[in-house]
Amino acid sequence: MKVTIDGQSIEVEPGTTILQAARMIGGEVVPPAMCYYSKLKGSGGKCRCCLVEVAKGSEADPRPMPKLMASCVTGCMDGMEVNSKSSDRVQEARKSVTEFLLINHPLDCPVCDQAGECDLQNLSFEHGKSETRFIEEKRTFEPENIGENIQLHMNRCILCYRCVMVADQLTDNRVHGVMDRGDHSNISTCISKAVDNEFSGNMIDVCPVGALTDKTFRFKQRVWFNKPFNAHRNCDKCCGKTTVWMFGNEIQRVTGRKDEYHEVEEFICNTCRFDKKEVTDWTIEGPRRFEKDSVINQNNYTRKLEKVEIDTENGILNGRNQDRKKISMADFPLNNNSKS
Repeated sequence: MKVTIDGQSIEVEPGTTILQAARMIGGEVVPPAMCYYSKLKGSGGKCRCCLVEVAKGSEADPRPMPKLMASCVTGCMDGMEVNSKSSDRVQEARKSVTEFLLINHPLDCPVCDQAGECDLQNLSFEHGKSETRFIEEKRTFEPENIGENIQLHMNRCILCYRCVMVADQLTDNRVHGVMDRGDHSNISTCISKAVDNEFSGNMIDVCPVGALTDKTFRFKQRVWFNKPFNAHRNCDKCCGKTTVWMFGNEIQRVTGRKDEYHEVEEFICNTCRFDKKEVTDWTIEGPRRFEKDSVINQNNYTRKLEKVEIDTENGILNGRNQDRKKISMADFPLNNNSKS
């Protein structure tokens, strides 16, 4: 089947969604997605971030669809024509959805461990507004302890359901889910039960905001001061292929390897994620590529940076020399086989 998105055509298989077709094309035509996750069955259709305009339904029925459609759950038809970023109507809808997602979201990016790799930050940067029209009090939830490794910040949650799907599809005994209804809906465990299954740490990786964070990495470092490396180990529970985030020679956290859409390539176990923090535990393959516009890119090792002269008192910056060496990736060669 032939599908055209923002003037770019592509041949796709039957059953392909508009979002999947857009990702095949790549670039700016790809709609943002906060709830869809290609590795999780049944995900999508909740956040409405990926709305697109279907200007032509198909060759058989060329009529346009009257409403904007969620691209992650709308299947392609032969001859379909879709407007994504090129549509003013779509752009306005994405701004409205972003405003809605931020209604109850706290402005705590300066203290949030997700800052620098947060999908909501990226969405807000492109579609957000500098002011708010919301004058009511934001909804808040009492802190809840759901285990020794995962920190739950329910105030930041946008109810994308990804963490619930991970528990459903990777584990046998899910103990958390969405409680209550309407604006009282929240992620919680049944009778304050701890989340302790061996793959629970993947809830952190799939969370698009800072609602679920790693307690072993909590307040340790900003991600842009870490050096990400591909690494692997022999593990009898999972694939053992991870990204280790280092500051100097110290591994500060371990995550699954993510693709360009911030989706985990292969899920990893808690042993690899939380317990293996020594360099000797891993075989380091080499530094990872990262997005050109990523905040981590400030330490980019693929281009030469101009020297910055700071006019200040002698010796004031001398104490930072060691930290600068730990942050910089200039000493590490780029392996072109490394995945992004």
